[in-house]
Amino acid sequence: MKRSLISVAVLLGVAASAQAASLKISCGAVGQELELCKQAVAQWSKKTGHDVQVVATPNDSNERLALYQQILGSGSDKIDVFQIDVVWPGILANHLADLKPLARGAEKQHFAGIVSNNTVAGRLVAMPWFTDAGLLYYRKDLLAKYRLPAPKTWEELTASARKIQDGERAAGNDRMWGYVWQGRAYEGLSCDALEWLVSYKGGTIIDNASGKPTINNPQAVKALQTAAGWVGTITPKAVLNYGEEEARGVFQAGNAVFMRNWPYAWALSQKDDSAVRGKVGVMALPRGGADGRNAATLGGWQLAVSKYTKNPQLAAELVLFLTGSEVQKQRAINGAYNPTIGALYRDPAVLKANPFFGELYNTFTSAVGRPSSITGTRYNQVSNQFWNATHDVLSGKSDAASALARLDASLKRLAPGGFGRAQ
Repeated sequence: MKRSLISVAVLLGVAASAQAASLKISCGAVGQELELCKQAVAQWSKKTGHDVQVVATPNDSNERLALYQQILGSGSDKIDVFQIDVVWPGILANHLADLKPLARGAEKQHFAGIVSNNTVAGRLVAMPWFTDAGLLYYRKDLLAKYRLPAPKTWEELTASARKIQDGERAAGNDRMWGYVWQGRAYEGLSCDALEWLVSYKGGTIIDNASGKPTINNPQAVKALQTAAGWVGTITPKAVLNYGEEEARGVFQAGNAVFMRNWPYAWALSQKDDSAVRGKVGVMALPRGGADGRNAATLGGWQLAVSKYTKNPQLAAELVLFLTGSEVQKQRAINGAYNPTIGALYRDPAVLKANPFFGELYNTFTSAVGRPSSITGTRYNQVSNQFWNATHDVLSGKSDAASALARLDASLKRLAPGGFGRAQ
């Protein structure tokens, strides 16, 4: 009898292992992304019995997109689930599965604007995972020490950054800088620069209604001139090679007064090994002068299923688990990743871990989108031209007026009749 039971158990084990599938998911590695992805994937694997391999991808979003295009363009099933940027659905849509019939209405609990962003030609090509908006981090202790208020405009930030930087250097910290941000020639610079433009009411690169460039105007020139004036004065010249992590490294080491970054940097700034733990405040980015407005670029990442996966239903189930309320809550508490589910912004545990989630809710929900929808598959070309023109101004290779005039002409050559779905 015992032998029979053992045989049955062995047979059941063989059957179970035969049914178990193996999936691969790509995850980012900025901040705690990779570790939190591995933890959530392990939960799903334990729950379902399916094996999932987490594939690390480049931090640089341009390099990651190129890698994705190479894999998907070849029709490879090498990766089943892709973590994609908020501006990539239109670029990658032809290679991604429609999740709408597989989601069974789960998308309705997420922010409608992001779901709409992820819907291309009626197909839901990605599920929202976390949203982002550019924020200003500042040293509460240093503002108090120098009796300065939190800056409301870029001009106030410039003056306060210079005063505190000079004071701290005189006091012995010769590594102190006033303001750090993302200045490398990559997508992150497009995000920073779009915030400068919109804060000065200088357009949005491409108008979403007409599809025409809006970049060549005096306010856009002023925005880039202002930023260029920071380099070498309140911002290290090395910022021209900074991404998110380089800026965070300087700020978290206690060597910057202000920092522009995404929400993820909050949780890391509060770790036990952080030199600025308990000294950091978070607020909306400043306005462009007294007549300007606060502006934060919409960021965030989604999860998409490859059209070439051998296990579309199972891959979709993994995506729905990872983008569900339970995992989003864990990620918000442990990593300060902004949920895409509105109800979590009222969750006491989430707000305790991230007090600014409630205070800056409107900043997250009114963030400025990059012109990815109107430009479609050509968004990467548009952004590439924009960040290179901006980098030329920041590095002193060109004045702002000339750089933006050339950019305007180049964008018009790229789409003579304007950008749009008909192009």
